[in-house]
Amino acid sequence: MNERAIQFQIELDAAIETVWAAWTTEEGVLSFFSPACKVELSPGGSYEIFFDTDSPAGQRGGEEMIVLAFQAPSMFSFTWNAPPSLAEVRDQRSHVTIRLEAIDEDKTRLYFREDGYGEDGRLDERFEYFINAWGKVVLPRLAYRFANGPVDWTQKIDLEPYQPLVKSI
Repeated sequence: MNERAIQFQIELDAAIETVWAAWTTEEGVLSFFSPACKVELSPGGSYEIFFDTDSPAGQRGGEEMIVLAFQAPSMFSFTWNAPPSLAEVRDQRSHVTIRLEAIDEDKTRLYFREDGYGEDGRLDERFEYFINAWGKVVLPRLAYRFANGPVDWTQKIDLEPYQPLVKSI
């Protein structure tokens, strides 16, 4: 069976432990993923990523997401939902798995996979949305973070130079 999934690969100029911390700690998430979050690194722990902190509860982003599994510093998995703009499929959860491989002491290869889409045609728009969101925003922002330091959420940043680093696999 060929399951529909979003998959990317990117090489980052950072040690594997540093990339691990970016995904699995509140300080790390705030440095590239979102301006607010709640991270509890334990199976079933919170992995809430808030993009729109001025919106009411339930409309702020990746709310009520949880940690599924992890093996420090090489694998991290969590649930994910659709943005509030895709209300019809917002309650459908997918699974994101991040796998990290040390290339050397200052370089890490990241494998990204989001699955759980199935064949439901209602999820097509969500699938297309996240191909763009992960591949052209989140992962390039991660590369930006390691090249330039943490994202300043009050400033617009140019992610174009970092998009070629992200490869579909």
